[in-house]
Amino acid sequence: MQHFDGLSDGATLTNQYAGLTFSNAIVLTAGVSLNEFEFPPHSGTNVVSDNGGPMFISFSTPVESFSGYFTYAEPLTIDAFGAANNLLTSVTSAFSNNETLSVFGSSPNELLKLSSASGISLVAITGDPAGESFTLDDATYGTTSPTVPEPSSLSLCLVGLGVVLLVLCGDRRYRDRAGRF
Repeated sequence: MQHFDGLSDGATLTNQYAGLTFSNAIVLTAGVSLNEFEFPPHSGTNVVSDNGGPMFISFSTPVESFSGYFTYAEPLTIDAFGAANNLLTSVTSAFSNNETLSVFGSSPNELLKLSSASGISLVAITGDPAGESFTLDDATYGTTSPTVPEPSSLSLCLVGLGVVLLVLCGDRRYRDRAGRF
């Protein structure tokens, strides 16, 4: 999980996290450059915001899932792309705006998530095309699961033999009892 709290206010987020490359992303800190009354962090004091356009996150190794907590001033769309730059899946925000004070009854820090078994190589997060329209906190991503090995032929044969022996022994006991009556 990426909390972004170890980074300095105003830092351009690029490749500070191993395996991730961010584009158009800037770190904002509550009480400094972040208006935490409208865009409260989900946890800690730092969030990342779109800076100059849609935010892109590329993964050095494809992942199965991506999620994060978003507060936004405009409708938000997250698109996931595969290694061949093909669109795999998308998700959109539930509201057109979920800022804390501007929208009565809003719910900041909406959890948005997407997944694809095909492997996500790039995520594009778009609010206002010019940027400065959303914050992201507590981003998580999941790598592809390891493959479960298939049982060997020998173990399958032993299981089958065990079943046959149980059936034969059970059948013999039944015949012995039946013959006594």
